[in-house]
Amino acid sequence: MTDPRSDWLRPLADRLIRRRNVLLVGGIVATLLALYPASLLTLDQSLESLYAKDDPHLLSYLESKDLFGGDEFVIVAYQDPQLLEPEGLERVRRISKRLSDIAGVRSESTQNLADAIAPKKLHFLERLLLATRSREMRRLTESVLVGGDNQTTGIVLRLVPETQAIVLRRVTISEIRRVAEEIVPEQVGKNARAYVVGEPVQVHDMFSIVEADGQKLFYWSLVLLAGVIIVLFRSIRWVLLPMAVVAASIIWTEAVLYLSGMQLSMVSSMLNSLVTVIGIAEVMHVTLHYREKRRNLPRVEAMRRTLADLMPITFWTVVTTAAGFTSLLSSQIQPVNSFGTMMSIGSMMVLLAVGVLLPGGVLVGHVQIDPGTAPAEDHLTRFLGDFTVWVQQRPMLAGLATALIAGFTALGFMRLDVETDFSRNFRESSPIVSSLNFVEGNLGGAGTWEVNFPAPEVLTPQFLAKVRDLAERFREMEQDGQPRLTKVLAITDILDLVPGATDTPERIRNKLSRIAEFQPEYEPGLYNAQARMMRFVLRARERQPSETKLSLIEDVEHMANDEFGEAKTTGMFVLLTFLIESLLRDQFISFLLTTIGIWAMMTIAFRSWRVGLVSLAPNVFPIVVLIGGMGWLGLPINIGTAMIASVSMGLTIDSSIHYIAGYRRARQDLQGGDALRRTHEDVGRALVFTTFALMVGFSVLTLSNFIPLVYFGVLVSAAMLGGLIGNLTFFPLLLQWADRFEGKSEARNPMGEIRSTKSE
Repeated sequence: MTDPRSDWLRPLADRLIRRRNVLLVGGIVATLLALYPASLLTLDQSLESLYAKDDPHLLSYLESKDLFGGDEFVIVAYQDPQLLEPEGLERVRRISKRLSDIAGVRSESTQNLADAIAPKKLHFLERLLLATRSREMRRLTESVLVGGDNQTTGIVLRLVPETQAIVLRRVTISEIRRVAEEIVPEQVGKNARAYVVGEPVQVHDMFSIVEADGQKLFYWSLVLLAGVIIVLFRSIRWVLLPMAVVAASIIWTEAVLYLSGMQLSMVSSMLNSLVTVIGIAEVMHVTLHYREKRRNLPRVEAMRRTLADLMPITFWTVVTTAAGFTSLLSSQIQPVNSFGTMMSIGSMMVLLAVGVLLPGGVLVGHVQIDPGTAPAEDHLTRFLGDFTVWVQQRPMLAGLATALIAGFTALGFMRLDVETDFSRNFRESSPIVSSLNFVEGNLGGAGTWEVNFPAPEVLTPQFLAKVRDLAERFREMEQDGQPRLTKVLAITDILDLVPGATDTPERIRNKLSRIAEFQPEYEPGLYNAQARMMRFVLRARERQPSETKLSLIEDVEHMANDEFGEAKTTGMFVLLTFLIESLLRDQFISFLLTTIGIWAMMTIAFRSWRVGLVSLAPNVFPIVVLIGGMGWLGLPINIGTAMIASVSMGLTIDSSIHYIAGYRRARQDLQGGDALRRTHEDVGRALVFTTFALMVGFSVLTLSNFIPLVYFGVLVSAAMLGGLIGNLTFFPLLLQWADRFEGKSEARNPMGEIRSTKSE
């Protein structure tokens, strides 16, 4: 089991010490130069950024936007006890007019109850004829413009496509909310409340929360970790040093991302927080090692010895961490994929910042300021030493308990489910969730989507009969006595509503021309004669279980294919449903790739496949327990938990590398049992401190308003704790097993031929 230091790393410590002041100044200058490009890094807030460019669901969505202009609808709903009275309808018109005038809203496409009941553009006789067909009109407007209580109404706003919008989408949605919250109480009464829903609103809220949380979580992680460090080491310098390493790593990472043309993604709010905990963990190992060396050596020599011991280890810990994040490149979800690239870059920047800033930062000035000892540190050291003796005396008990726990929790893998209710990504108290609950309880579903299919260039009565029949079949779809679709809109609905026959293509065209006089976007929104395509616009409940949504989408597409062939379901409702369809697959594939990558890195680092193998056990164990436990507890996999396996292993393996290196050093002077005790007392103490710091750092994610980040923070913290337990319990036993099986060439020094630190 050989030393992980490569020949080119051996003299690195001497070079870093000799050139420490130049490196420190250069690092500060590089950070200042990187500030500007780092500040230009932006968050891609388009829905398309959530998908791979060749994703079939995204391609269908973009095709539909080209054919029918897009269905990015926002619904503003409220209650008015006088809704169906003349003054109530006039209030609807006034509110609708104010909302339609907002930049980014297609005013000609706005739908409201007052204009639907009696469009002002029609002559009096035509309005009278429409009024006589109250049953058909009611069916056309119910669950969209009016609720079953005759007091709830919805104003449907159609947004300008993002590619054509003069103003940013987020500005438009923010303005819709502001105007709605202002004008509804003004028109209806001070107790009236406006509710704003729609898939564009969910996407907007998601990105807004992620962007806001990114800075908040970063600052909180810095504050909490600074507090941990000051308690542990009782020195301002040793608080400022890790903060400097973190700041430089983040600024350099963001500058590189901007210069390479990348943008932040949905899950990138974790970037700064993760780089922070990685950087501080590495600096803490340096701090503890330097403190031990300072007991017998002057500052410069203590720092040189520390770098000689830890720089190779730091190199491999960062490389294995990057390998864990690189496995995320296998994800079909674009934000997860790009996050893997970003964190791999960030991990390498931590390595660079440690080498450039720490030597000069520790040794600058003539005042000798060494890190202090943590409260009760001596008690912790004795406990760890006694604990390793206890474990060695009970190897069968430790092994059996581990196997039983892992085996039972692994059965939970078969119970895992995927969360496709996108609204569950937000806290129940958030505006979007309360609005969804109101709309789905009073107006039906808030999810808008479509099924499109081939149509003739000239509409015929026979074709329209098939359209009418399929629309009725959609409306008759039920589950547990409730309609599966809360609204079905077909071109035949308004054709049948307007007086006149549709028994010839000419009369059909005449009717469509009359409809265009008061609703010019109705026909192009449902039928593209030039492209020979038609669609049904559908609405369904947003807050449904994943299997219910997927089954509904599949059944609708199957029924349309039976009738017309080549039908496709699409829309933002479908996109958000299938966004996390591949999460279960991603979880296992990224986990497998991480395992293989880390095993390869450990094998190369220690030149022993056995070490690579046994190092996986304490790190795979908490992942199996966590993911299997999610299955047993019924916790669904979401976009945050999809990254648990690879990220956790990439972080917990660092502890194993430090433990192996510490055991290797102890084996130079001591036999197996005594070497393990010393390793537990020295490295084990460092692992406890760094794991505690990591858990504190990840705990800030629980403050997020985006639920996947909360899950991620809690579960990674649990994985960190599990990895610590694994490294301090059965990992020493596995190391001894690997030690016994090493070849005869390493008999005198089973952990590898290295230079003694005494000779250095």
